[in-house]
Amino acid sequence: MWKGMMPAVTTKFNEDGSIDVAEMERCIGLQMDAGNAGVIVCGTLGEGSMLSPEERIDVLKIAKSACGDKPVLLTVSEAGTREACDLAQMGRKAGADGLMVVPSPIYHTDRDETITNLKAISSAGDLPVMIYSNRVAYRVDVTPEMMVELAEDDRMVAIKESSDDIRRLTDIVNMCGDRYNILTGVDNLGLEALLMGADGWVSGVSIAFPEENQRIYDLVQEGRITEAREIYRWLRPLLDLDVSTALVQQIKLAEAIAIGSTEHVRAPRQILKGEHRAKVEKIIRDQIACRPNLSKYTLAA
Repeated sequence: MWKGMMPAVTTKFNEDGSIDVAEMERCIGLQMDAGNAGVIVCGTLGEGSMLSPEERIDVLKIAKSACGDKPVLLTVSEAGTREACDLAQMGRKAGADGLMVVPSPIYHTDRDETITNLKAISSAGDLPVMIYSNRVAYRVDVTPEMMVELAEDDRMVAIKESSDDIRRLTDIVNMCGDRYNILTGVDNLGLEALLMGADGWVSGVSIAFPEENQRIYDLVQEGRITEAREIYRWLRPLLDLDVSTALVQQIKLAEAIAIGSTEHVRAPRQILKGEHRAKVEKIIRDQIACRPNLSKYTLAA
């Protein structure tokens, strides 16, 4: 159902902590201009856990306005099933095109609890669902075996595969066939996943470099792997910024430098400082200085 580049966008704040509507619209507009297939809001990168349910719905509506007819998925990542179901229902009423659902990030559910939780949220939202499987960050592994059982629910249509093991993608296909669309969620495994048959890429760093990320995907679709690899190798130091506990601050700094956006974050996060900031800023500026000329990689008409 969902394919292509679908970035997990950041939430833009004013200095006083309120949501910066105009900047969110501008930045999401850049993703649309680059040809992205849609966006996902209020995930980890979108600081969803720092937003009230009402703010998350506000962000969803801003993204819907900026994306036109392209899909916007609302992330549901709540500690409790009741709260997750409530948010899923709010998202449906507000016009979400689908939900990206994270198993409970606080209580680490066992197999049966995970399946029951995901089914309950799917039923409450009654929208297409992308299951977010991220055993590294969230400590709950939605395994291929569990995906087979979850396939009984027709609303479960996609997987965001973030196990950090490229072999998992093949395991899912071998067990589930083409039942799910599979999108990689690990930035610095993006090309590897596409080459192993992923349908898309839920990217983070691409919000600062949307054209380069989209061009990688498009070149793969045209079978031009050598050229895709050239851009990917350039992008790789930047992609590593997504694989960190400080991914929000690091990617917001990349947005500030690359597309002139802001760095404001919700406490307890703070913008990068000192040696950490200097290191990340050097990576960003060094790569911008040797940015590939995309005119070399003209796509087929």
